[in-house]
Amino acid sequence: MEMIEISALLLVLLAVLLGAGVWIAISLLAVGYVGMHFVGGGIPTGSVLATTIWGNSASWTLAALPLFVWMGEILYRTRISEEMFRGLAPWLNRIPGRLLHVNVLACGIFGSVSGSSAATCATVAKIALPELKKRGYDDMVSLGSLAGAGTLGILIPPSITMVVYAVAANVSIIQVFLAGFLPGFLVMALYSGYIVVWSLLHPDRNPPGEPPMPLREKLRESANLIPVALLIFLVFASLMFGWATATECAAWGVLGSLAIAWWQGALSWPAFWTSIMGATRLTCMIMFILAGASFMSTSMAYTGIPLALASWVDSLHLSPYALIAALTVMYIILGAALDGLSMIVLTTTVVIPMIKTAGFDPVWFGIFLVLVVEMAEVSPPVGFNLFVLQTMSGRDSNTVALASLPFFFLLVAAVAIITVFPQIVMVLPEMAFGK
Repeated sequence: MEMIEISALLLVLLAVLLGAGVWIAISLLAVGYVGMHFVGGGIPTGSVLATTIWGNSASWTLAALPLFVWMGEILYRTRISEEMFRGLAPWLNRIPGRLLHVNVLACGIFGSVSGSSAATCATVAKIALPELKKRGYDDMVSLGSLAGAGTLGILIPPSITMVVYAVAANVSIIQVFLAGFLPGFLVMALYSGYIVVWSLLHPDRNPPGEPPMPLREKLRESANLIPVALLIFLVFASLMFGWATATECAAWGVLGSLAIAWWQGALSWPAFWTSIMGATRLTCMIMFILAGASFMSTSMAYTGIPLALASWVDSLHLSPYALIAALTVMYIILGAALDGLSMIVLTTTVVIPMIKTAGFDPVWFGIFLVLVVEMAEVSPPVGFNLFVLQTMSGRDSNTVALASLPFFFLLVAAVAIITVFPQIVMVLPEMAFGK
């Protein structure tokens, strides 16, 4: 069969399996198994399956994944979100939008230590939504800023999504982590800028300002941020200065999370056991998907489809900007039907050769991919952050999706900015590792 026919057949098979509700990992394994039968030379499919899954799972680098997941689970069960809200709120009273900026800042801070978009969105929303509603802030902007800022959990390192991408694309986890810092701050600045502009354009929909707080009281409230600030500094500094590998940083993060939980009195045996089981379930799901993706990747490599596809894209002579625009549209469409991790493991094998041919750095592309995954988190009907906020706010899905729409377009703007100015992504990895 021709390469195009094989590609179409495997794509249709994958679509049928996913549409039928078959688990993503099983679908990937099945497509890889079928793909191996188009390879000549009598290659033993069973042996390739066993060695591929074991080789990609027994990885020291991948050990960071369950540790970062566990760190997020531990912090999810502490009072960290409430303390961040209390610590940040007094300093924002003079800025247009006032406490709405707490959504962005708190999600950025919590996201940097949780690594999970869902955990970030749910944890911050749990305390922010009631507080903002009580103070009379606009519901639509409150919901939209939480939906958008909740995605910072996967952009500001450490990030579970970044670990999965780095393993799938065979690039350095530390470099991808370092590359995510400045784009994370860029997205936070875009979100806060939108809130400022919206507040200035709609002064009648803003509640009156709160009484000014003495400096000593502000400092006392902000002291609640010290434990999490120390944890963030520990993880960031270890990565930045090369004191520890990504896996070792994850272990330090877990230790710091346990220390914070103990200091807050939240480290009970039931909470400890629940955090372990939650981390185990999520890690097993991700590892199963990665196993299926690794086998499908090997199968695709044997068939030669990725190389043929990359050559075909190269023959179109698309400009780099045209290629990125096409990939952005493709991922926005995929985001309406798949979750972020699935998008990464389903497409990385095929897309990486394309972007290398176009001259893009795989580390830069990892941040691009995280940004489009963020779009998927706020895109109906499968945007997980929309589900979280729908449940927590009691509003219907259409309302939450409409509220998040401006922040979706801000993510599109962020993709455009890092494409035109790639050094925003690459400056820190180049400083740490050289060009």
